[in-house]
Amino acid sequence: MSAADTEKAVHEKELTNSVEVDDSKESHSANEFVIDPEAERRLVRKLDWSLLPLFTLIYCTNFVDRTAIGNAKIAGLEKDLGMVGFDYNRALTVFYVIYIVSDIPSNLALKHFGSVWLAAMITVFGVVSIATAFVKSYGGLIATRIFLGMAEGGTLSGLTYMISRYYRRTELVMRIGIFFGISASLSGAVGGLLASGLLKIGDIGTVKSWRKIFLIEGIITTGFGLLCFFIIPTDPERTHMLNAEERALALARIDADQVVSTQGRKERTTLKLIWKSFNINTTLGLLCYLMVNISFQGLSLFMPTVITTLGDFTVVESQLRTVPPYLMGVVWAVGTCYISLRTRQRWGPIFVAGLFLVLGYAIAVGTKNSHARYAACFFSIMGSSPIAPLELAWATDNAAPDTIRAMASAIITGLGTLGSIIAVWTYLPGDAPNYHKGNSLNLGTATAICLLTIINALYIRWENAKRDRGERDYRLEGKTAKELEQLGYLHPRFRYQL
Repeated sequence: MSAADTEKAVHEKELTNSVEVDDSKESHSANEFVIDPEAERRLVRKLDWSLLPLFTLIYCTNFVDRTAIGNAKIAGLEKDLGMVGFDYNRALTVFYVIYIVSDIPSNLALKHFGSVWLAAMITVFGVVSIATAFVKSYGGLIATRIFLGMAEGGTLSGLTYMISRYYRRTELVMRIGIFFGISASLSGAVGGLLASGLLKIGDIGTVKSWRKIFLIEGIITTGFGLLCFFIIPTDPERTHMLNAEERALALARIDADQVVSTQGRKERTTLKLIWKSFNINTTLGLLCYLMVNISFQGLSLFMPTVITTLGDFTVVESQLRTVPPYLMGVVWAVGTCYISLRTRQRWGPIFVAGLFLVLGYAIAVGTKNSHARYAACFFSIMGSSPIAPLELAWATDNAAPDTIRAMASAIITGLGTLGSIIAVWTYLPGDAPNYHKGNSLNLGTATAICLLTIINALYIRWENAKRDRGERDYRLEGKTAKELEQLGYLHPRFRYQL
């Protein structure tokens, strides 16, 4: 069969229409399901109010539990457990190693078992946080960090994969920007406020000082995790969150974004599809995500410690001073993702955010003035907060079919966590109080993010131009209907989001 004949057999789809634009009616699959723009707007509004607050809260609990150790450190964790030298850094490293190993298998399990897998993960990392409140030794702390990494690995990539099952490609950036961009920064602020409040209240039986942080945060997360078994929606084909008409419309919307109609059907996971996930877009997104992780995770884990070097503050005062930079990060992340949505660009907002990151670390490296260094924390959080969700949305935008989409989000959030391991070793005790080496490394990675973003944008322009000229049409020759479905991002009519 010739390429022309094969192309005739493939159902034509419009790739990038979004509810944010005044779309005309579209048809879906062989049944010619008509997508009414007004009904679509109502559906998206319902999805936004149902999914985004829930997913934001889920990732908030994840991030608060993960970074509670930073607030516990300045509240006496090291002294009580007899930790010396690099013991704290080793404890953080163990968590991230296990987190990385768990991420991809967890996302594939989520694709197979559905939302019950995610609810179980949330419950388990809440239980582990409770257990951390009762550890009596450094070995006990290491054990809890191992189990926490196993439970939390796959949470972010899982949420990203689930949300991609409900939204069009062009809609993803704002939704990921909201639940990820808000969660990471907001949880940093909430964690600081919660820790400072808990340290002011009386002891809870034998649970004293830093142990109260893990106990209360763990109880909150565990209770929420149990609730999630009943409230996290399943796949759009089966979710009770939508009625029959809304389910049909939800599937039609997603199918309209596909080059080849699948009618919401998930293809079988194969090693070939898994291998195809490691493409140029995913790799460049992974590198940028890894490098921004060095910055954001480093500041999240060590900001309380860094701020104590900026003045004669009490423990509570130091923790409270971590809140304003994170709140600014929330506003900036959402605003940047909104601009990305409206301009239909990912690379431009990422590049601008990278410039703020460069500015923040340039100030941190170039001065010892305490007020300027505190201002640098604002610029660094503002720069890093939108980059991670934008990179994740960009890679998910440009991933297809379903297995590759699940893999892309897992690869970036999982392997990108290597940046968190590097972050653990960027703010070492011997580098205090100015942390010149850690800030210099982050200045270098911020610059690299800007350069890699430009490279990725140029590649996408080049590849899309080739497809426009028909230079990738040879990929259709001799393909069966099943093979055409699995071409995904390699299909000649698939256009990468710039």
